[in-house]
Amino acid sequence: MTEPSPIIHVSKVSIHQGKLLVLRDLSFSVHPGEFVYVVGKTGSGKSSLLKMLYGDVPLADGKASVVNFDLNALKNKEVPQLRRKIGIVFQDFQLLADRSVDENLRFVLQATGWKGKSKMDYRIAEVLDWVGLKSKGFKFPWELSGGEQQRIVLARALLNEPQLILADEPTGNLDPETSLDILKLMRSISDAGTAILMATHEHDFLSSYPARTLRVKDGYVYED
Repeated sequence: MTEPSPIIHVSKVSIHQGKLLVLRDLSFSVHPGEFVYVVGKTGSGKSSLLKMLYGDVPLADGKASVVNFDLNALKNKEVPQLRRKIGIVFQDFQLLADRSVDENLRFVLQATGWKGKSKMDYRIAEVLDWVGLKSKGFKFPWELSGGEQQRIVLARALLNEPQLILADEPTGNLDPETSLDILKLMRSISDAGTAILMATHEHDFLSSYPARTLRVKDGYVYED
């Protein structure tokens, strides 16, 4: 049986932030449904790696493709198209405080080309149910706990049925028990077929819920 094409393929890539060389000679692939940790100290380059993958930081050299987009040839006008195929999860939630949960999710759907209120309502209910918050659509972000807000961020990332989710320290602002709940939810999303690349400094995760691990250290990425 032929192995499916990788969701991410990176070959001999270097990444700069301004004039600073952050990472060099990166080579790895991620396949559909795979769950992969990215670990390393603060400032090691984990976030730069994720930013490169969603088109926010250009490649200095090498080749990379993400969800069938060639990052070497990616034009600025194509970045929104790339991000529609990727779910992005941030540590600091980035929810709109003056809008309800439903309105936050509807905003994303409208921005990515969805039409029809009933169709959008159905999809919003679907993703909220998936993350266990179907009854919280009327709430505002500030009325939710940190763990609930991060579940909403995961729901937002799932709206366009992405092939890939890039998560940058998604449990960094959460207590240990809530962090574990979010990890379990992300693992279930991966088991359902969405590839996840998760940057984290929570080393307990690696022993409790082992998975393939990319380690960022001294400007290189190593596979454990």
